Amino acid sequence: MPLSAIPSIVWTLTGCIGLIGSNSLALGPIAPAMADALGTSVQTVMIASAAFGLGTAGGALALGQLIDRIGPQRMLAITMLLMVFGFAGAGAAVGPEMLIAAQFGLGIAAGVALPAIYTLAAVSGPPGHESRTLGIVLTGWTLSMVGGVPLSALIADTLGWRAFYFILAGAALLTAGALARRTDTKGAAGGLQTPLSALKVQGVLPLLAICACFMASFYGVYAYLGDHLHVDLGMPVSANGLATILYGIGFSAAVLLDRFIDAHIARPLLLSILMILVTAIFLLMFALSGSFVGLLVLMAVWGLANHLGLNVLIMRLTSLDPQQRGAIMGLNSAVTYLALFAGTISLGEVYASQGFRSVVLCAVGLMLAGVAISLIAARRGAAVKRDAERRQPASSQSL
Repeated sequence: MPLSAIPSIVWTLTGCIGLIGSNSLALGPIAPAMADALGTSVQTVMIASAAFGLGTAGGALALGQLIDRIGPQRMLAITMLLMVFGFAGAGAAVGPEMLIAAQFGLGIAAGVALPAIYTLAAVSGPPGHESRTLGIVLTGWTLSMVGGVPLSALIADTLGWRAFYFILAGAALLTAGALARRTDTKGAAGGLQTPLSALKVQGVLPLLAICACFMASFYGVYAYLGDHLHVDLGMPVSANGLATILYGIGFSAAVLLDRFIDAHIARPLLLSILMILVTAIFLLMFALSGSFVGLLVLMAVWGLANHLGLNVLIMRLTSLDPQQRGAIMGLNSAVTYLALFAGTISLGEVYASQGFRSVVLCAVGLMLAGVAISLIAARRGAAVKRDAERRQPASSQSL
């Protein structure tokens, strides 16, 4: 698919992901400067990060169904406009309480924006290129990781950390305006009765369970990899940035393989194979935990595998029920951020008491659970398909 064939809204959606990711990922690097300015500790500032995550989960769970009622494009424009006030509030914070409140509000908006973005990505690409379109949108996370995080530190050092949030506010305002000027994507008539009614859609629960295993293992390992490199392997803090860049390169490079996903997305075992691949990477990470070079190489492979796994997972979820895509992706975002919270906290206890290798083994266990769920779901899906094929000839003969 040539770049000229990609609709302009796809690049807008990629930018939206980049803005959301820059906010959530940049807080850590600039937290010391924020703590000094607000007269508090870094730990207190980081409570704002937890507030963002909980707000995202709550917003996705409670408001995700509005995407189907109002339309994903209009809903995304509204949430990006709300983010303008959230970013401005964070930049103008005079105390940690105001910062935490602003990040919680940003989380609620992001909880609706993310499923709206994925819903739009699923329907915006040319027919037959849905996975590649989604893959481009997913690279917004790489933009925020590789570009947004270093840029936040640079802006904080030169213009001050408040300027970073005001720049994000300006970018969000421009994005909201661009979305508002486009022809709107209408919502589904009637909408949903409750935020959780999408759980009744066949196939949603196993995919959400796989998402929980996938995300808890990722965030649990990623959160403590940097400290392992610094404390256990004696590497400078800058090595963490190199590991992040290599992960981002692998994540972006996977776009070149998304055409393979488009060609094989209907294969029931595709998701299971990708989950097994991620499990194998964790096993290699366990074996090479004492090798800095080995871990750096694995970071790039890990990024590539995670991109493909996330792509297939989202594609499967958005295809279950076109009338409830927004609500289903809202559930996906809620599970993702709850898994982030649970994985980081629980595996943090494991890291503190038993070290990084034990964290990786826990991630292997989580991924094996995800593999088992995906295999069972694929088997059930195949059985349902066979039953439908057996009934079809009988129905045709009766006509």
